[in-house]
Amino acid sequence: MKANDNSQKDNLHPRNLHRSRYDFELLISNCPELKAFVSINKYGIETIEFSNPLAVKALNKALLQTYYDIQNWHIPKNYLCPPIPGRADYIHYIADLLAGSNNNQIPEGNSVLGLDIGTGANLIYPILGNAIYNWSFVGTDIDGKAIANCSKIIENNPKLIDAISLQQQTESRFIFKNIIIPEDKFTFTMCNPPFHASAEEANKSASRKVSNLKEKRSTNPVLNFGGHNAELWCNGGEIGFVTQMIYESVKYASQCLWFTTLVSKQENLSSIYKTLKKVNTVSVKTIEMSQGQKNSRIVAWSFLSEAEQKSWKL
Repeated sequence: MKANDNSQKDNLHPRNLHRSRYDFELLISNCPELKAFVSINKYGIETIEFSNPLAVKALNKALLQTYYDIQNWHIPKNYLCPPIPGRADYIHYIADLLAGSNNNQIPEGNSVLGLDIGTGANLIYPILGNAIYNWSFVGTDIDGKAIANCSKIIENNPKLIDAISLQQQTESRFIFKNIIIPEDKFTFTMCNPPFHASAEEANKSASRKVSNLKEKRSTNPVLNFGGHNAELWCNGGEIGFVTQMIYESVKYASQCLWFTTLVSKQENLSSIYKTLKKVNTVSVKTIEMSQGQKNSRIVAWSFLSEAEQKSWKL
């Protein structure tokens, strides 16, 4: 077998299944359609063209089928096609966070309930969280077409029917309102917020990203991981979205053990910390993580005391 793409990914979480090179022979045996996108690069290494969204989608489909027993995974054209290794890292770091409130034991099973804000059309975080730790999820999105596609993914995988439920957010200016009701108790929330403040900013970022992947300038960028408008940008960008999330979380302080979000831009942290202090959070944690060549971090906060955290049923 020829050498595979990607060297050992030491920056990924130790429990991440994707720290080693991609085994294309295994992946193709489970998902034959991937074969059309695999080639040998100038170094004699098997790889795919990561600037090609169809190739990335086929790779993700193969990874989900091979390692997580997910069949017939599909996303519509122009929707976000997430890199599986980085998404798995977020799940693993949440597991470590929950262990800190559970005598250093990672809680597993369907009594752990996560709320995925902006689950998109790919449903990737609930899929991974359920496959790895058998957690249950509620996935939300403002996009009805995305929710409909997630519903098809669940229908194609009966094991997900009782584990994942979906809810459309009917008012785009809200995050938790309309979703969390008085009797709800969520173990954690998670979110990969829109990075950009406008469509123009998102397009410029796409140009840079694709140009770097192709090692040449691109005048007509196509995001290799796709991305619908609501997935890529919102008014106020990442900082505006996270700030709104923090202020809303106050209303549900006793209904969630840990609120969490990815924060892509380090320069946003100081403002986020100020807002968290302003709303009187009890615990704030920042977890550094890497997603490919990009550094990111998870910011987590809780309004519960240490004793209240320990008494939370996990």
